[in-house]
Amino acid sequence: MVAAGVLAALLGGWMLAGYLPTRNIETPKYELVAKAKGYEVRSYAPHIVAEVEVSGSYGDTLNQGFRKVADYIFGNNTAKGSIAMTAPVLHEKQAVSEKISMTAPVLHEKAGQGDTYKLAFVMPSKYTLETLPKPNNSEVTLRAVPEKKFAVRSFGGYATKGKVERETKKLLDALKSANISPTGVPSTAQYNPPWTPPFMRHNEVMVEVQ
Repeated sequence: MVAAGVLAALLGGWMLAGYLPTRNIETPKYELVAKAKGYEVRSYAPHIVAEVEVSGSYGDTLNQGFRKVADYIFGNNTAKGSIAMTAPVLHEKQAVSEKISMTAPVLHEKAGQGDTYKLAFVMPSKYTLETLPKPNNSEVTLRAVPEKKFAVRSFGGYATKGKVERETKKLLDALKSANISPTGVPSTAQYNPPWTPPFMRHNEVMVEVQ
């Protein structure tokens, strides 16, 4: 009886730890264009991503890329702010660091040939390219993404390489059956921190379509 209570408490804490960081997190804005068996087509509004290109295995590039872009949003950046002085009043630009709110999802996709991937965070919608602080790490770049349509398939659990490949195949097969042609490279979107229980996780595979 005691053991069951301890296990229930631990499970509850694990679920809470997975839920709390994402309960108010901003996600990219989109309009639902069409819904079909196993996937849907969405029109995403223009947005900005902070991304990095890394080489290595699927898991290594996910971890390395996450650390580098997370380092940027958690303060390794240069923001420009105005400071007013007195006697006399001086107006100058000063470089300061700025913490950027976390958003979801984290995007992971192949970049060209070989074992090179791109990992990207979608930036909060309140920013523009002009107002976002600049990364101190030259490997991290900021890019404006115009409005695009994506076919999206959702799945749960951990987004392992094998599972992502299977879900991507299901999406591409469904699009082929519907005579819809992808125009981009498939990517993976993960919406939860690593410690979230597998039964609470939300992931997507997505590919740009006409």
